[in-house]
Order: sequence, then C-alpha cells, then structure tokens
Amino acid sequence: MKQTKVGAVMTTDVVRARHDTPFKEVARLLAEHRISGLPVVDDEDHVVGVVSGTDLMVHQAQAPDGWEPPTPKPRLPSMTPTARRYAAKGRARTAGGLMTASPVTVHAEDSVVQAARTMVRRHVDRLPVIDEEDRLVGIVTRHDLLRVFLRTDEGLREEVLREVLGRGLWLSPRSVEVSVSQGVVTLRGVTERRSEAEAAVSMTRKIAGVVAVVDELGHRTDDTRIKPEPAAVHGVADDWLRRL
Repeated sequence: MKQTKVGAVMTTDVVRARHDTPFKEVARLLAEHRISGLPVVDDEDHVVGVVSGTDLMVHQAQAPDGWEPPTPKPRLPSMTPTARRYAAKGRARTAGGLMTASPVTVHAEDSVVQAARTMVRRHVDRLPVIDEEDRLVGIVTRHDLLRVFLRTDEGLREEVLREVLGRGLWLSPRSVEVSVSQGVVTLRGVTERRSEAEAAVSMTRKIAGVVAVVDELGHRTDDTRIKPEPAAVHGVADDWLRRL
C-alpha cells in the first residue's frame, strides 16, 4: 500500500550551519528565517548536530549579568552530565559548541507516520532528513506533517477503496462499506475471513491523514484459529522417524 513519504512534504532549501559558524551568525539565521532550530553539518553535508533557540538561551542564561568577583571553578567530577553540558554551552562561541550532538534524523523514504511518531517520542519539533549516505537533503517540521491531515474525506475514502480493499486485499467494494467523516474512517460489512477484516483495519490506519478507524467488520470464518496440519513424512526412514 502506498504511503506518503517524508520526501514528499519536506523542505529541501534547508537553512544550516557549519561547526565553526559564529554564535551571532546562528542567532541571525534563526531570527531572519523565523525558525526555532537548524542542523549543523560537516564538510560533506553529514548532519553532526542541531542548534535551537533554546541552546542560545542557555548560553545567555549561563552568562553573568555584570561584573562579579571571581569564584573558584567547580570541580568537574562534582557536576552532573547535564550541568557540564550547560556550562559548555555557556562558554560556546560557535555552532559546534552550542549544538546538541547525535541529532534525531529521518530518511526521505520514511513515511510521515514514522516521522510523526519519532517527533512525539523524542520530543522534537523538526527533523533533518538524510539520504542513503546520511547527507542532509531536507528538513521536516510538525507543520509539514500536519498538512496530511488536511486531506478531504472523499480523498481518504477513495484511497481506502483503491489501495486497501482493491490492490491490497482484492476485496469486492460491495463487501465492505467505507465512510469517512472528519478524517475518521468507518469500515462496515462482512468479509470471508477474519484475517481480511483485521488486515483492512490495520492497513487503513496507516494511510496518511486518517485520524482514526472505527471497526464494524464481521467475518464468516475465523481463519486465525485454524492450525496447519503437520507435514507428512515420506521415504525409507518413515518408521524410524515416527518413533523419534
């Protein structure tokens, strides 16, 4: 079944920084393009980190408001890993020092559903998109992914009929009634086998833009309970194998 890919909704003209991009240039890029973050790439366009507006705020928060008497530097072993990262960002002068390393990325061939789940699970608002060689080819935001939910109910219904019932399961359109309201798909009818009904619901859920699926499908045969017959043993060693 065809699913909407990240490559179809991503932005290809990506605002990016290099490891040595100065702090003020990073701030300018974020403000000028009205974005909340940008990827940091190396000389071969491999994504090595991400800088966000929050990283710049951490830098400013770590900076003193005015002159203060010098105080002994805390011993690093007494600092937590998070405190060390904050302290390092406070001293940073380039994107390389400000960035969060090991960034979360997606591939252009990933589905928008996979990308959305990654965003929710990793608590990020944007994902750098990379190709097969891990080079930056685009960026996708929550806004980009939400666009798929603007599809019309009729468009969703046509895709369920064509991709799920037709090409996917080879079911007659008369066997399953499909209705869509506000992105919620209702499947109603009776299939020959239980596995077909379950597959129809599962495949419909994966369509980009489907909010939810209401399962009102029945079945004539529960083929999920049928156990395959054990394979018969043939040959000169039949009697010996049966005694094992």
